[in-house]
Formats: sequence, C-alpha cells, structure tokens
Amino acid sequence: MANDKLLDLYSDYLISAFGQTTATGLPALLNGEISHDSVQRFLADEQHTSVDLWRVVKPHVRKIEGPEGVLIVDDSIAEKPYTDENDIICWHYDHSQQRNVKGINFVTSLYHNAGISLPVGFELIAKTEHYTDPKDGKEKRRSPKTRTNTIEK
Repeated sequence: MANDKLLDLYSDYLISAFGQTTATGLPALLNGEISHDSVQRFLADEQHTSVDLWRVVKPHVRKIEGPEGVLIVDDSIAEKPYTDENDIICWHYDHSQQRNVKGINFVTSLYHNAGISLPVGFELIAKTEHYTDPKDGKEKRRSPKTRTNTIEK
C-alpha cells in the first residue's frame, strides 16, 4: 500500500476514533485488509515534520483562506507521569496547573476560516541540553529553542 494512501487511512482512523487508537486498531477495523506490520512500518518509517503536514494541507487551506481567517497557536502538554524521562518526555511548566508536570510539550497551529479549522503546523519541544541549576544544584534539561528564537525564524 502506498504511503500516501496509508497516511490518509491512518489520519481518518485517528480523527474518527472515540477511544484509544493503536497500530492494531486500524487493521482490525479494516478486517485485516492491511496488516499490523504495514502500519508499524509506516509509523516508524520516518519522522514527519510541519513541512510534511503543510504539503498535504496547503491545497485545502488555499480553498478556504480569506481576510477573516485566523491562525490559532496552542502550546500544550500531554502528561506522561509514569513514562521514563527522555528528551521529549520530560518536565515542563504547565501554566494551567501552575506547576511542573512530566509529559510531552507540543505547539500546534490551526488555520480557521468560514467555520473550518485545519491543522497547519506542529512542533515537539525536545529538551536536549543538560545543565545544572545554580539555585538547587540539580541537573535539569532545557530546549535549545525558545519561544523567542523560534518565532524570530
């Protein structure tokens, strides 16, 4: 199955699911028409970026864009309290809870116009730099990208 077709199927599966989604869920839904292994290979094949998303969604945005359209940017954290810490799953300050939480910090962008919202961008915040906090002497992580230097680009 071509990657574009599998991308369409898997995207539809994620959008329409009411509960947990898994790599085995799509093959089960399609009565084995595609294999679990093909879904696994597709998901592990390559890292997709905002550029890939934009390439897919751009023609749809162009159809609905207009002077009333707005770009909505959201900074969120998906909590993962029981997962081992790494560059992606680590501690982030959650402004809604006024405390640090362990999870995945991601920024998403939607274009909204005429009652339609389309995802146009995303960024996972990876904290790849290790440093010692001078206040408490503990080793911590930080991202080489900040809101300021990301926006300036």
